[in-house]
Amino acid sequence: MPYIDLFWFLAGVILFVPTCYFCLQIVMAFFRSEEDTLSSIAIPSLAILVPAHNESNGIGVTLKSLLAQVNEPISIVVIADNCTDDTAEIARQYGVTVIERQDALKRGKGFALDYGMRYLKSLATPPEVVLIVDADCWVGDDAIPTLAKQAYTCQRPVQALYLMVSPDTSTLKTRLAEFAWLVKNQVRPLGLRAMQGPCQLMGTGMAFPWTFIADADLANGHLVEDMKLGLDAANSGHAPIFCHAALVKSAFATNAAGADSQRTRWEHGHMSMILHTGIPLLLKGLRTRNAELAAMALDICIPPLALLVMMLGAYMLLGGVIALTGYGSALLLGITMLGMVFIAVLAAWAGFGRKTIPFWMLAYAPFYALKKIPLYLKFLVKRQVEWVRSQRD
Repeated sequence: MPYIDLFWFLAGVILFVPTCYFCLQIVMAFFRSEEDTLSSIAIPSLAILVPAHNESNGIGVTLKSLLAQVNEPISIVVIADNCTDDTAEIARQYGVTVIERQDALKRGKGFALDYGMRYLKSLATPPEVVLIVDADCWVGDDAIPTLAKQAYTCQRPVQALYLMVSPDTSTLKTRLAEFAWLVKNQVRPLGLRAMQGPCQLMGTGMAFPWTFIADADLANGHLVEDMKLGLDAANSGHAPIFCHAALVKSAFATNAAGADSQRTRWEHGHMSMILHTGIPLLLKGLRTRNAELAAMALDICIPPLALLVMMLGAYMLLGGVIALTGYGSALLLGITMLGMVFIAVLAAWAGFGRKTIPFWMLAYAPFYALKKIPLYLKFLVKRQVEWVRSQRD
């Protein structure tokens, strides 16, 4: 029996590392400093890639928000990727550059971005900075020039604050997902920045110096190509940084099937990254003493919040069973970790999430986590491995 207790204690230690890192990020978010606006620096030449697959309903909103912040409409490049609607025709009405791509085998955002980069490389004078904004997003005031200046000055990828918002008719589940998104994309990156650490790339609102993005590996169908690109950057010594001053927003899918598809793509992709990329790169970062790579890889290894809570709850319950035999170290560790996460989430809500959800909704969070069990079981038996666009309306 002591061997079982020792096994569960060691398993707890494995969980303890990402749990502590998660809590530390939230604590450090309260010690963030103001960002340099770089107002005295001229805006570098730039291009904005907008990958779009059947986005005719919403691409106009995206383009209007971008056009308000650029001098040359043709610097916005819409990649109409495998579209079966009139996305390309609508985009052309705004005076932007539109290129079309059809490839039934190589589907996904990564292939679309690679096609856009090949177009930019064909230009006589390539841009100094390349930005990526999804076709279902809208950007906040001065987001584009702020990101471009940061990327050009630092000569490394820059990630904007990317938030998801709930429609007015959203369910309780979607409202909680919005809060979880805020914790992941705002609170934790702020904590990492306060620790002088790197930031994950989030898929949209990203800016890259030409010297990096021109050689980046984009042509892939990975579910979370943004995470992969960020780790590739850190692995090459160009870890991304977080720019809280630039805001990009998008809305959760209102269609129930679309919302489920959206969550499945994000979470299955994240879990795959943990297993196949995060852990190996964490070990590499430690072995090569690449602190930024190790920090990013460890951040990747933090499971989605609902899954983390579920894993800690299961560990605590199993620790309780073992404690009945007289060995209680695993139970004590499980209670400690779950308590740490509870306090950290409560602090994140108090400091950043009051306008997102009311306090009473937090009480529903454990049930929200339990309802995602089928999604996580599906990862084991029928995981999503291909990019699929979510039905948004």
